[in-house]
Amino acid sequence: MEKNMEISLLLDFYGELLKPSGREATYLYYNDDLSLSEIAAETGITRQGVRDSIRRTERQLFEFEKKLGLLGRFRQLEEGLDDIARTAGTIAEQTTDNEIHSLAQEILRRAGELKEKD
Repeated sequence: MEKNMEISLLLDFYGELLKPSGREATYLYYNDDLSLSEIAAETGITRQGVRDSIRRTERQLFEFEKKLGLLGRFRQLEEGLDDIARTAGTIAEQTTDNEIHSLAQEILRRAGELKEKD
C-alpha cells in the first residue's frame, strides 16, 4: 500500500467521524508510520484485517472530503492568507507613508498569527 500523505490531513479534519478502530489503525499507519504487521500486533487483529480497515477508512475520508470539502476550503484560505501577506509585505516595502506602512505591518503580523494557528 502506497502512503498518501493527504490521508494524514484528512484524518485531522474528519477523524472524529470515523469508527475508533478504523481511525486508530489509519492513524498508526499514516502518522506513526507503523507497518501493517506492527498495527496488527498492537491491535490484535490480522494484518489483512488492518489493511481492509485502512482501505475502508481511506474511502470514507475521501467521501467526507468530497461531500464537505473542509480540507479544500482550508487550503484555499491558506493560499488567500499567503497572498494577503505577500501583498501587505510589498506595500510595507514600497510605501513612504508611515501610516500605510504601519497598517501593512499590522496585516503581516496578524497573518503570521493566523498561520501559526494552523
